[in-house]
Amino acid sequence: MASVMAGKVERALLLGGGGHARVAADVARAMGLTIVGIVAPDAPAWGGLPWLGGDEAVAGFNPADVVLINGTGAVRAQGPDGLRRRLFDSFRTRGYRFATLVHPSTVIAPDVALEEGAQVFAGAVLQPGCRIGANAIVNTRAGIDHDTDVGAYAHIAPGATLCGGVIVGEGALVGAGATVLPGVRIGARAVLAGGAVATADVPDGATARGVPARCRE
Repeated sequence: MASVMAGKVERALLLGGGGHARVAADVARAMGLTIVGIVAPDAPAWGGLPWLGGDEAVAGFNPADVVLINGTGAVRAQGPDGLRRRLFDSFRTRGYRFATLVHPSTVIAPDVALEEGAQVFAGAVLQPGCRIGANAIVNTRAGIDHDTDVGAYAHIAPGATLCGGVIVGEGALVGAGATVLPGVRIGARAVLAGGAVATADVPDGATARGVPARCRE
């Protein structure tokens, strides 16, 4: 799977040194990728991999020889100025490619479309007809049912459940343990809070909380 998901390049640079990066590194290793080192402002506290320095360290590697892993957390990464999105867009314009990560424990239907840089973590389930956009995250044990479309840069947090035919807009966040009922749309850059149940569409840029979820005034 590593050769397919990473474009047949088995060496990778990990961008970021926080908790999300640590999990992404574990997925990458499980796929057979070799992580050359970590690119971050400071050396990560968890160690175990060489620290190469800040973003300028990437320039020392030919884009044809490595893939990048976006290890930046996505709690507030939605929107045009989110760090995770900035890193992805910036390095893509310089010719670098991002590895698409899929943990071996995931259950993914054969026709699911995963775009560049998408990350699917341990225990997630993706049913037939789904699409996961570029640089999006499907986090630990999230469940995504049939014909659901997750936009680029979106984050489906741990334990979230998306029922059939859901649409998640670009850069949206579906919080931990949240549920989106069939056919509901979570708008671009919208936030569905952890534990909320979306029974109706959430507008672009809105924040919705509660059961049923209601937008904050």
